[in-house]
Amino acid sequence: MVSPQPPDAAEADEASADPGPVRFGQYPPARRTLLHLSDTHLLADNRALAGRFDTAANLARTLEAAEATGIRPDAIVFTGDLTDLGEPAAYAALREAVAPVAARMGAPVVWVAGNHDERTAMRRDLLGLDATEEPITGVWDLGGLRLIALDSTVPGWHHGDLDAAQLEWLREQLATPAPLGTVLALHHPPLPSHVPLFDILELRDQARLARVIEGSDVRAILAGHLHYSTSGTFAGVPVSVAAATCYTMNLARPGVEVNGMDAGQSFHLVHVYDHTITHAVVPVVDAPTGDYFSAEWVERMSQLTPQERLEAFSRKRA
Repeated sequence: MVSPQPPDAAEADEASADPGPVRFGQYPPARRTLLHLSDTHLLADNRALAGRFDTAANLARTLEAAEATGIRPDAIVFTGDLTDLGEPAAYAALREAVAPVAARMGAPVVWVAGNHDERTAMRRDLLGLDATEEPITGVWDLGGLRLIALDSTVPGWHHGDLDAAQLEWLREQLATPAPLGTVLALHHPPLPSHVPLFDILELRDQARLARVIEGSDVRAILAGHLHYSTSGTFAGVPVSVAAATCYTMNLARPGVEVNGMDAGQSFHLVHVYDHTITHAVVPVVDAPTGDYFSAEWVERMSQLTPQERLEAFSRKRA
């Protein structure tokens, strides 16, 4: 199992000290922010996935949109299926695409293994580790927020599972609570899917995972695999699934006709507050937007008293 070194604590505190945008409500700024993406499915030599999806271009477009938000995340989390066939050249291309963006954002990258990945190639060609079949797991201390990556892959299969050794390792990690709690990241979500046949490829024996995290400080679970955004709860913990950057499932199609489309790509902004965690789905689209809430407008609001702001913005006008 892999236990990466946590970022320097002073750097983490400095990064989290940014107050961010002006706040007018009752909640203080988020304590930590994560950028959550999933299912890049890159192929060597940028071959088209299924003969039609330009996965490299779609990833580049998603990263550009994420960077354009101006966020400074505490970590960038990719929840699996990083490549489609586990090719060494595809892992190299992924690293080359993401590393400059992560450097500009000043954030570590957390790579989670998915069923389309190959552990040996991923360890060697993406992580620079020994090329073994050992599960790819890790723990990051993000200024008091603990992020744990699990490996739900089963070599040679597409369904998910967590063996007894990995669950016992997780139990040991959770034995000591983290100051801001724990976020788990894995590929196969512990949630049902309404899409026909997806349950064949689900995370198996989920009750074993539930027994490990019940009563722990786990506050959220991040996952991928489904190629559409969804959310739910598992063992009392919120689960958030990010849609793929390569292609997404067209849920508007009826029944068994649900299939992939080159549209609907998105990423998630995960904001960690003291008493809640939010997961905002950010679509990657080219569309004109209004400019009413401009920087000048925000500055005008900041100069008003709370009651004046209510009068200016909350009161209905005839």
